[in-house]
Amino acid sequence: MEATKIGITGWGSVSALGSDKKEIWQNYLGNQHFFKKKTFLQEEDWCAPLAETSKEIIYAIKNEKHAYKNLDPSVIYAIQASRLAVKDALWNNNDKEFGINIGSSRGATTLFEKYHADFIASQEKETYPLCSPATTLGNIASWVATDLGTDGPAISHSITCSTALHAIINAVVWITSGYTDHFLAGGSEAPLTPFTLAQMKALKIYSSSTEDFPCKAMDLDKQKSSMILGEGAACFSLEANPENAIANITGIGYGVEIIKNGASLSADATCMQKAMQKALKNHNPQSIDVVIMHSPGTVLGDVAEMKAIEAVFGNHLPLLTCNKWKLGHTFGASGALSLEMALLMIQHNQFIAPPYLQAQNQDRALKKIMINAVGFGGNAASIIIEKAG
Repeated sequence: MEATKIGITGWGSVSALGSDKKEIWQNYLGNQHFFKKKTFLQEEDWCAPLAETSKEIIYAIKNEKHAYKNLDPSVIYAIQASRLAVKDALWNNNDKEFGINIGSSRGATTLFEKYHADFIASQEKETYPLCSPATTLGNIASWVATDLGTDGPAISHSITCSTALHAIINAVVWITSGYTDHFLAGGSEAPLTPFTLAQMKALKIYSSSTEDFPCKAMDLDKQKSSMILGEGAACFSLEANPENAIANITGIGYGVEIIKNGASLSADATCMQKAMQKALKNHNPQSIDVVIMHSPGTVLGDVAEMKAIEAVFGNHLPLLTCNKWKLGHTFGASGALSLEMALLMIQHNQFIAPPYLQAQNQDRALKKIMINAVGFGGNAASIIIEKAG
């Protein structure tokens, strides 16, 4: 019996790069970053908010229905990305049996902070009646299912920064098991809030750089961490044995490691080594053309991932890249936006790398790309996509 092929037949996204695929690709081709200065905690800090064109779309969705007005931005981002993915895949409006798995690292960040602040300020210590359902993590997938009118399973989860890739892995397993032949999977995050920024600053990993590239992801010589928050969402339409696949998912991997604290990662990223090795189970490592690194721009995290890649690939390193230097770290959505980058590079057969690093030469067609992600708690995920046809 021939193994089931899991194909990606469509996707949609919103981020600092926009929400139109042509616009997003053009923004990848340029060497500019998409960070802006915004006042969060009585001072200006770098962040990567949605592109203005995307903000207009999000505003329009919030005003479509009264129920949407009070939803967290992370939910609205997921709704927009999901609509685009379903449309791109040409899924029939009469077919509503597909599953949904859209995760988020932090969930309804904006709403939670607002409701909590109001609760603390309230003399009666009362809160909004729908505070709990409006701020629970399951709210994201549930509202997407409601918006699309689906009848399949609607799952949300948080595995911090590897959330979106775990959603993709989960979708692959659901389809392979035969429970469904269609699945919508991805991640959404709206972390540009004062409390979230304060947490990153407390970890001493946030960028205060005044350089041309304030986030130096993948730069192993940097002396200070340079992570910058971004917001966005991306969702993907997955199918069993499709004829119109853009790419097939041909490797999935995951790994955890024993941690010393909730934010720790071993010096050689053992969990990432496990994830990559599992994903490579049916592949020759030398057949991988590109690895899109998680690389958040932190000193320790970037070095640890590089050591993991060197341990797995040895002297035959593939081309290496990432996108956080350009659109920021979108936490639970980051793996999904890296997958989008991979699909675009395969479609256009063009390697995109950070402009401040030593140039890498593309000497063959891009057919196989590995995408990495790792979250707090030493929880990693890797997937391999392969050009269809």
